[in-house]
Amino acid sequence: MSAPTESRREGNLEAPTRHPLDWRNPEFYDEGALFQELERIFDICHGCRRCISLCNSFPTLFDLVDDSESMEVDGVKKEDYWQVVDHCYLCDLCYMTKCPYVPPHEWNLDFPHTMLRAKAVKFKKGEFKTRDRILTSTDAVGALAGAPGLAPIVNAVNRIGLFRQGLQFVLGVHPKALLPEYHSNTARKRLGGHRTTVGTPEAAGRTTGRVALFATCYGNRNEPHIAEDLFKVFEHNGIQMTLVEKEQCCGMPKLELGDLEAVEQAKNANIPVLLAAIDAGYDIVAPVPSCALMFKQELPLMFPEDAGVQKVKQHMFDPFEYLALRHREGRLDTGFKQSLGKVSYHVPCHLRVQNIGLKTRDILSLVPDTTLDVIERCSGHDGTYAVKSEYHDISMKICRPVVRKVQEAECDHYSSDCPMAGHQIENGLQDQRKPEHPMTLLRIAYGL
Repeated sequence: MSAPTESRREGNLEAPTRHPLDWRNPEFYDEGALFQELERIFDICHGCRRCISLCNSFPTLFDLVDDSESMEVDGVKKEDYWQVVDHCYLCDLCYMTKCPYVPPHEWNLDFPHTMLRAKAVKFKKGEFKTRDRILTSTDAVGALAGAPGLAPIVNAVNRIGLFRQGLQFVLGVHPKALLPEYHSNTARKRLGGHRTTVGTPEAAGRTTGRVALFATCYGNRNEPHIAEDLFKVFEHNGIQMTLVEKEQCCGMPKLELGDLEAVEQAKNANIPVLLAAIDAGYDIVAPVPSCALMFKQELPLMFPEDAGVQKVKQHMFDPFEYLALRHREGRLDTGFKQSLGKVSYHVPCHLRVQNIGLKTRDILSLVPDTTLDVIERCSGHDGTYAVKSEYHDISMKICRPVVRKVQEAECDHYSSDCPMAGHQIENGLQDQRKPEHPMTLLRIAYGL
């Protein structure tokens, strides 16, 4: 297979479209068919190389090609294809921001979903580590580590070097990776009995003025203060708030592992709960971009025939997207009490690919005497990629340009919509400063 010629590399100027993921088709798991598609896509990528700066998948691929005897994809050993797959963490940036050959282009190139297919094939074959199954079982790990009386011990032990060396030996978790803290006083405990009843909700554009927060497993157990700040900010803007009846992991960690049946189980648990809230007149907001993206994109593509999934897609919002929609209709309070000074704001990949624009930047820019230095580069975290021993150093290399921009900005605050990306930046800074979530910054600006 030859590389695409310059005359055919003019690409496609139409908006990208996404085909449903045909994951129930037996051919989806056919390794021979998979390798044929991998070779086809790798050949196109080799002839283009526009995505070399995005993640480590592309440098890995191009090094394999350049070091092969033929210096073409046909010279790369098929077993080495897995190196490219293992470095892909499904950020989707290549599809949404770089690749000129995505559908409706005739070459129909979907790099991340082909990587997902390869991950699913590997998972079906049982080629995964016990560590990977544990790290992606966020509900079980959170329930154990966040148990009353145990959470402070877990948090303290995770900061002990000797223990972390043992954790690396046993599970392959890098000793220098920052691990999330756990809280037994979860967002659900703090806010579960809280339901706004004062005032009449006012619709604005697509929004109803009534929001049920899907706190997510991370927002519930790891950083419950973000949910608290969101409640305060939304209620301050006249939005009636409640929590969804219960939450389970959205399924993104299992998606990245290739465990698509576990993704379906998470879908079956979450969709009925979210539909109940929607049918009661609530919109849904998720504070973690990856979780919102799961309901906006991945589940609708995996289950295109599921009317419930499609309905949730229409009612799922990023928090700042929701506030921006209401601001457009004159329903946002802009009477801020405190400036934020200079803010280094990192835009997470899973927020960028939602195609909603930079709504967090737009809202924070309304705060007087506040300037934002916007950083649109990957942090390299990916939930589990950055904590694995074999990938941590690479993840920190990917994050280095982000860290450098924060350092050069000499900012008053640094922030990311993705809490894990924020801590990845913290790990790179090594200066004791902590990230502050954009919702926390907005709460500070309101003086709440």
